[in-house]
Amino acid sequence: MESTAWNGIFREGRDLYTVNATPGVRVYGETLRSVEGVEYRQWDPFRSKLAALLLKGASEDLFDDVRRVLYLGGAHGTTVSHWSDLSAAVTVFVIEKSATSFAPLLALARRRTNLLPILADAQLPERYLADVGSVDFLYQDVAQRNQAAIFVENARACLRPSGRGILMLKVRSVTQRSPSAAIVREARAELVRGGCVVSSEVPLAPFSREHVALVVHR
Repeated sequence: MESTAWNGIFREGRDLYTVNATPGVRVYGETLRSVEGVEYRQWDPFRSKLAALLLKGASEDLFDDVRRVLYLGGAHGTTVSHWSDLSAAVTVFVIEKSATSFAPLLALARRRTNLLPILADAQLPERYLADVGSVDFLYQDVAQRNQAAIFVENARACLRPSGRGILMLKVRSVTQRSPSAAIVREARAELVRGGCVVSSEVPLAPFSREHVALVVHR
């Protein structure tokens, strides 16, 4: 098992791993590996768009100085659980509006105390701003038509000056009619109008088709 440029993330061959914060416990049926007394969880890029982004060549400083994360669209906790593994010192506020998905998130948070799930709509950051406060990193993975607008509103509300973020743009959730390139261009333009700087644009194929990661900073 080899260290990578990203703290807390390891590699063996083509596969990424994080150290399991809850040894012996799987979150989504992932493979567990024990090496010299340390248990690692395989990070599946076909299940997690963040893992896909890392394998496609994310910046080495992506997670530097990150202590507070606002995660929009936690779903059942696949990617969230790996965020939790990265460091016990990182607090992840997880916004999820589906009560069905929120139940497993709560169960996950009982074992992983650096996860703080909040049942709320990511389109209304004013409803959780008092609980979240200022964050270093904004991560969004929601299936809404107005994905870029949601990111901008949350960045304005919660992302500190010089903070970073990732919008996992679900192209076909925006519209089925326009070409993918046009949808990405409009999302980038909306982020810029909202005061964000887009530092990179990374298509996630073959791991996740019709998804593009937009990496930004303020």
